[in-house]
This record gives sequence, C-alpha cells and structure tokens, in this order.
Amino acid sequence: MSILIVDDTPVNLVLLEDILKQEGYTDIHCVGSAREAFAFMERGGQAGGPDVDLILMDVVMPGMDGIEACRQIKSRERLKDIPVVMITVRDDAEALQQSFAAGANDYIIKPVKETELLSRVRSVMCLKREIDRRKAREAELLRMTEQLEMINKTLENLINIDSLTDVGNRRYFDKLLENEWQRAARRSDPIALLMIDIDDFKSFNNAYGRHKGDQCLRQVATALNEVIKRAGDFVVRYGGEEFAVVLPNTDSDGAVAVAEQLRSVIDGLKIPHEQSSLGEILTVSIGIAAGVPRQGSDQRLIVAAAESALYVAKGEGRNRIRVANDSCA
Repeated sequence: MSILIVDDTPVNLVLLEDILKQEGYTDIHCVGSAREAFAFMERGGQAGGPDVDLILMDVVMPGMDGIEACRQIKSRERLKDIPVVMITVRDDAEALQQSFAAGANDYIIKPVKETELLSRVRSVMCLKREIDRRKAREAELLRMTEQLEMINKTLENLINIDSLTDVGNRRYFDKLLENEWQRAARRSDPIALLMIDIDDFKSFNNAYGRHKGDQCLRQVATALNEVIKRAGDFVVRYGGEEFAVVLPNTDSDGAVAVAEQLRSVIDGLKIPHEQSSLGEILTVSIGIAAGVPRQGSDQRLIVAAAESALYVAKGEGRNRIRVANDSCA
C-alpha cells in the first residue's frame, strides 16, 4: 500500500521514510509541501498514476498548512477516503480538535517515536483496507442493481410489446388507456380512441400465406407508428389484424383528422390484396370515439363506443371512417 509523507523539513522526511522502510513498507513517496502533495495525488487520477492509501501530514508548513490541506483533501470526492494522520509538535486540546475537525483520522506528536508511528500506521492501514472493501462491495452492489434494472426494463418491454409488430400489446393498451382516462377525467380534458381493422385480412392470409400476413401486419404497424408522433399518443396491436390508437387531449374533430391521415398512409403502402372486396390494395376501416370522461367513469365506455363505430364502418362497406354517435364518457 502506498504512503505519502508531507513535511517541509527534509530530515523529518528521511526519518519517517527510514522507519517505514525498515518495517517493510516499500511504496513510500515524500513531498515538501501541501501544493506538491496535491500535485502528486492529482497524477493519481490519471491512467497509470500513483495511488495513495495513507497520508502522513505535518501540521506546520509554509503556504498551506496541514490543517487546511487535510480539510481540502476531505472535501474532494476522489481523495476523501484517504486516511490522514497529522504530525504535530502541539499536543494541546485545541490543536487536536482542529485536526479532527479538518477530517484527520489520527495524530502523532513530535518528536516521532518509532513504536507509536508504526502502531498508528498499522491501525490506519487496517481502516483503509476496510474502506476499500466497503467501496468494492458498494460498487458491486451498484453494478448488480444497474444490471437488475436493465433486466427489469427488458422484461417490461417483453411483457408490454407485441413481438410481431414491435408496437404495444393489449396488456399495454389496457394499462395506459386506464391511466390516460383517469388523467383526462381529473383535468376535464378530451380523449379519443381509434380502433383500426385491416379489411378482408382473412382472405389476405388465405391468398398470400401466413408469412406474408405477418409481414403485412408489421408494415401496417410501422406506418401507423410513424404517423403518431405526439408525446403521449400511442399505437398498439389490439388483437389479430386490429390496432388501436389512443390520443389524449384530442376531441372528435382532431381524431377524425388523424384517422384520415392514417387511412391515407395505409393506402399509400400499396400492399397488393387481389382478394379484397374493395380493390387490389390493402385498406383499413377506422372507428372513432371521443369525449371528456366523467370522474369515476369506466374507460371501457370509450372502447365499446369505438368498436361500435368500427363495426358501422365495416358494415357500410369498409375502407372508411366512422365516429361513434353516443357519448363515450
């Protein structure tokens, strides 16, 4: 372990270094001022620089004295855990109180006695080793906590994201719609729900196969997600070939405008669908429900209303948008 001796008197440096080397300590560094000590420890923050495990600090030095140097060491995050033993000619209560107030771990009275020095050094070195072990345990605990958080986030994504389309799934929809519904009720804000169904998707699967059907669902989900860009809006795969879009703080007119954009974007994909009853490309039907929820009302109201509007859109010939007549709130 590395020991840094700070003393402006060369003979004191030699004496302390000799005592420590005879005891078997080999990694010893000597400097003649607090300024030199900080320069030395600063190099320790660089790659390959020296580390310090213990500082033996003279109290009375020109420029910055040992008390102030100790105070600054303890105020710096990288250095604060290095034990400091003050070496002083003063043994009065005030001097010792100042040393401990500055953050010193121990003190030695001059002239230095070999037995006392080695005893203090061994004691403080044991403390430093324990500090290092504690910091290592804390670092490991922090690393494990971060890993656990990453795992939890991954699991949450696996739970909430539809594995085929990479948009939210039904579980995610139920949770977020409830949250947005309650927020809208508290603030008396409007909320809109779009239920989107791919027209004649069963015949698409029959004609082109399951693989093409899955590819089609991914294309539609990506297109919907690219249109829905406001923070708070979200797209989910509601089930099968059906998607849902939740638009907080959006009234009926705003929802219709978004729905028209979504329907146009799906048309623009030009996905071939020769078995469609409407033409040769894939289309969607959209049901809309919107309103301001009442306090204590159930979010299933807006789901039922949007599904009813979707049913009307499909019943009237598909590839169109219909808005629920009844209040969803």
